[in-house]
Amino acid sequence: MSAWTVNEGFFESWDGTELFYREWQPSEASDKALVVIHRGHEHSGRVAQQIEDMGLSDFWAFSWDCRGHGKSPGDRGYAENYYDLIKDLDTFVKYVSEKHGIPIENIAIVANSVGAVTASTWVHDYAPRIRAMVLAAPAFRIRLYVPGAVPLLRLLQKIKGKAFISSYVKSKMLTHDPEQSASYDADELITRDIAVNVLLGLHDTSTRIMDDAGAIFTPTLVLSAGSDWVVKNCAHRKFFNGLSSTMKEMEVYPGFYHAILYEKDRQKPLGKAREFILKAFEKDVDRSFLLKANEKGYTKEEYDRLCKPAPIPKSWIFGCQKLAMKTIGKLSNGVKVGWETGFDSGRSLDYIYENEARGVTPLGKLLDRSYLDAVGWKGIRERGVNLEACLKSKINEIVAAGKPVRIMDIATGCGRYVLDVLKELPDVDASALLRDREPGNLEAGRKLAESMDLKNVTYEEGDAFDADSITGATPAPNILIVSGLYELFPDNDMILTSLKGVAGALQDGGYLIYTCQPWHPQVEMIARTCINRDGDPWIMRRRTQAEMDELVRSVGLWKTEMKIDSYGIFTVAVARKEAK
Repeated sequence: MSAWTVNEGFFESWDGTELFYREWQPSEASDKALVVIHRGHEHSGRVAQQIEDMGLSDFWAFSWDCRGHGKSPGDRGYAENYYDLIKDLDTFVKYVSEKHGIPIENIAIVANSVGAVTASTWVHDYAPRIRAMVLAAPAFRIRLYVPGAVPLLRLLQKIKGKAFISSYVKSKMLTHDPEQSASYDADELITRDIAVNVLLGLHDTSTRIMDDAGAIFTPTLVLSAGSDWVVKNCAHRKFFNGLSSTMKEMEVYPGFYHAILYEKDRQKPLGKAREFILKAFEKDVDRSFLLKANEKGYTKEEYDRLCKPAPIPKSWIFGCQKLAMKTIGKLSNGVKVGWETGFDSGRSLDYIYENEARGVTPLGKLLDRSYLDAVGWKGIRERGVNLEACLKSKINEIVAAGKPVRIMDIATGCGRYVLDVLKELPDVDASALLRDREPGNLEAGRKLAESMDLKNVTYEEGDAFDADSITGATPAPNILIVSGLYELFPDNDMILTSLKGVAGALQDGGYLIYTCQPWHPQVEMIARTCINRDGDPWIMRRRTQAEMDELVRSVGLWKTEMKIDSYGIFTVAVARKEAK
């Protein structure tokens, strides 16, 4: 007889889609939970045996049918973007946590194959404070067998758009257990198809996560099948070796096929998973060391490398690229602005947001279009959209509570995104205090506000790293914004000083909206070829999302939500100051 009562239902995901899920309720009250993510092509009903076999009867367990799978809606095997699945996971964990009063810190993830990539990406990008994750045969690199399969799939997607391929995997390639094989073949809810865009998104996201596994600090167990016909085990080892987790283990099971949790001897990996999870629950995960990540650790080592001259032949390549940008590149208006004011300056970012190609001669305009379409600048523009969405959301919450909206931005540039939002909400009782250290930015902002006929905006010179100055600002804000600032400075002491001022300034129950850049595919190219606002090489020390969130948490602010661009580069998070 099962130790759980099984319930079914639907939850509303981030885009309003109703996704089907199952929950396994323990016989006695519990504040601990497993969230189990099914394999590609499958559904949540297939994980029931795993939950039973792990025997964690004092835990809740939850699993949902990914969009396009099982009883959830959508074309079979399809999502508009692979990253939609990561956002679904984030929404689902918040949903079950809030519904059942289970702290995020008391949740462990168990995920198989494609689901394991989804879980590791979520942990990398969103930095949830979960207790542990178990990744069974993660699909970081699928064996596609056809030479040049990935380029061919990219071509197919470009030609056809919405395209699908059918899985070559047969049940006998997944498990030696004839009963499990027969169950797989008979399951009408299993889909054979997968969308090409999802498969390519999985491949590209896996590349990013394997390369940047050092940004993950969550206790992690990797389970690898010794005779896996579906995924490459060398990718498991690369990911595992890169992890920064102080508690991490990897087990390889000789002779096992890909469906490692459905194999004949599955009690071995499931028993290991149980042992690892219980061990992880023996003590809280210590994240305090992240406050000193600027002194040692993964991103500090990267920053130190970038501060040194590049080795040959990289130095020659970047030297030629920089020379081209300083000569012919100046035909592009955007590149020219970057050299004049710094590529990270407020003026440069305003140009990026305008997103209108301009230049000297048609060649200059063409170069400018290429410059504006750089992946980092695309991410910046998505960050702007996400920032406005978060700002509108918090304004609506404050208005719904019957309170006036008081906004403050401590390093605003000209504050275009705040002005755009206020312009859309003329009937809201709102005012904004926009501060910056550069008089030129303030003057440009005043002119922009005047042109938009906004009279509820005040511009003021101020230092974003002077805690007393921030705390003493009036009126006290219930929404405070720090956008694109902390990413520019490698030193955490400076950030903490600023955040203490932010926490002191915010009204009780108020919100901090803050940004982070946990990853960038061009971080070395930028360091070697571009200058910052001070005319020095633009060398960034990336802050992992876990580090940034820990800095915010250390001053008494609690992250409640987060958005990220489709490239995984820039995040916008919201933290709340608890009411006393």
